[in-house]
Amino acid sequence: MSDTPNESKPYEADGQPLPGTPQDATAGAPPGEALDLAAALAEMRDKWLRAEAEMQNLRNRHKRELDDARNYAVTKFARDVADAAENLRRGLDALPATSEGDDDPIAKLRGGFEGVERAFIAMLERHGVKAENPTGKPFDPELHQAMAEQPAPEGVEPGTVINAWTPAWTLNGRLLKPAMVVVAGKPA
Repeated sequence: MSDTPNESKPYEADGQPLPGTPQDATAGAPPGEALDLAAALAEMRDKWLRAEAEMQNLRNRHKRELDDARNYAVTKFARDVADAAENLRRGLDALPATSEGDDDPIAKLRGGFEGVERAFIAMLERHGVKAENPTGKPFDPELHQAMAEQPAPEGVEPGTVINAWTPAWTLNGRLLKPAMVVVAGKPA
């Protein structure tokens, strides 16, 4: 075996092999055995690199699953809370309208419930639950559920949401409940 450098073995600047290289282990071995050992080393290195890559992929997948579980574990609860927020809004809409300076007990009750609703919605938003009113926006089948279609009023493009019965609810950007909407069709 010659001491001349080649591409398969690392050498120092003076042409001598680096300590700990495969050539050191095979210095006194027959040439065929040295080739077998070098091939086995290359195969083991390849297996090791593949195992490292697989472990990194596994770590990444596990982290992604943990993040999803952390962000979306409360989906069912959030959907129920969104229903409660919608019912609170329906109750407020059922109360008679009040005017400025009205001292009626119903006006005070309405004002109190509106404050509760604002605080409730703010608390939901702090935890990633958001409501979006789609009125006036283009119909999006990913976020909206068309409950009816009406002829488009003048100045409204067909396919636009003209009335929303409920808002679209999302949890950290993922749809919880679609908005129940009325969509503008072709003009009459």
